[in-house]
Amino acid sequence: MKSDWMNKQVLVIGAARQGLALARFLASHGAVVTLNDGRLEQDLQSSKDQLKNLPIRWVLGEHPLELLRRTDLVCVSGGVPLDIPLIVKAVNLNIPLSNDSQVFMENVPCPVIGITGSAGKTTTTTLLGDIAYKAFAKVRKVWVGGNIGNPLINHVKEMTSDDLVILELSSFQLELMTISPNIAAIMNITPNHLDRHGTLEAYTSAKANILKHQTSNDYAILNRDDRGSFGLRQLVKGKLVSFGFSPIREDHNGSYIENDAVWVTNQGISEEICKLNEITLPGKHNISNVLAASAISMVAGLSQEAIRAAILEFKGVPHRLQFVREWNGIRWINDSKATTPEGSMAAIEAFSDPIVLLLGGKDKNLPWNNLLKLVNRKVDHIILFGNAAEKIHGYIKAMKFQNQKFTLDICNHLQDAVITASKIAEPGDIVLLSPGGTSYDEFKDFEERGEKFQSWVQQLQ
Repeated sequence: MKSDWMNKQVLVIGAARQGLALARFLASHGAVVTLNDGRLEQDLQSSKDQLKNLPIRWVLGEHPLELLRRTDLVCVSGGVPLDIPLIVKAVNLNIPLSNDSQVFMENVPCPVIGITGSAGKTTTTTLLGDIAYKAFAKVRKVWVGGNIGNPLINHVKEMTSDDLVILELSSFQLELMTISPNIAAIMNITPNHLDRHGTLEAYTSAKANILKHQTSNDYAILNRDDRGSFGLRQLVKGKLVSFGFSPIREDHNGSYIENDAVWVTNQGISEEICKLNEITLPGKHNISNVLAASAISMVAGLSQEAIRAAILEFKGVPHRLQFVREWNGIRWINDSKATTPEGSMAAIEAFSDPIVLLLGGKDKNLPWNNLLKLVNRKVDHIILFGNAAEKIHGYIKAMKFQNQKFTLDICNHLQDAVITASKIAEPGDIVLLSPGGTSYDEFKDFEERGEKFQSWVQQLQ
């Protein structure tokens, strides 16, 4: 469904990675592009330099409503809330909304595998990419991107019908999309981004867009152990495939655990992929990611040999349970990508050693109670930091643990938390940065937060 962009008046809101990529694509296809961002010009000079050779109009520092005059389309970058007055006015004027992922799906010439979920989607997307690279061995080109890494709209002109795209999709991207991937996987759905979506129902509805526009020829891969994911099975229009630890029904296709091994079954034929003790990544949640990648690979026609080889070699993704350093007998772990309490819970469950937990960042209006109950069972000491520190401390005081097993410190910044942890932790401990909140109170994204954390840990003497 390729569009003719020649002389179309397009307003792109948000000059981060997705907005820049889309503005470049649209301008190079003849659209008249205005790029709008609430940040000031001095904060966006490097972004402007990236697009300096294209005829793009920049409007910075505010979102004036007059930008909508004679506008044919408004494209919203992922981090831009849909309730700002400029977007609300566009909706009232019946100006269509879109984003980089929607435009990409309108133009991609090859099959697309889309992966979303509250947790695990980046690890699963990356692992699936490794499997596909091994399976195709340069016979077909594999593109991995979307919410992870480089927006693939940058490369759509290079793609051919023989290629394969593996696309990580966030709820922010999905809430505006009216095209679903050929193969769509939902890892899980737990409360997340409620500061953006308002309710769990609205968040779930955004995630469900990955399924809603499929056809009878498409595949939906759902987590039968997760109520949020498997609860969407009534929306499946094509073929349902599932993954999970629980036994799989005889008439179902998917992946499962049997005899301490990962198996896939398709049309009554079952194959063992690998033993559980061959998976190098820690934690039950990573076994679930392997199960998901195995089920998706089976649907995509990737070989058992490729699936197994990639799993055995896979070392994880940066900022997700990433080993940083052993210092004075203390292991330091970077899990900056854990931006929800559920993400932090998965990290804590992955370890049996004593834990000093660095918790905080910016709150997303998510409940902390379940995480703090787990902390009381498994964590020796927590160090709260950042914007969310006092709110989490308030939760702890309100819960009134009868037998509080952890001790606590509060710091203003992550660097202070690292220094405090270095004084508290003892040989045999794990210092785990798994914040449970976003990075936006102190850093531009979780990657910068994780890189700073690693740098500060490496400087310890």
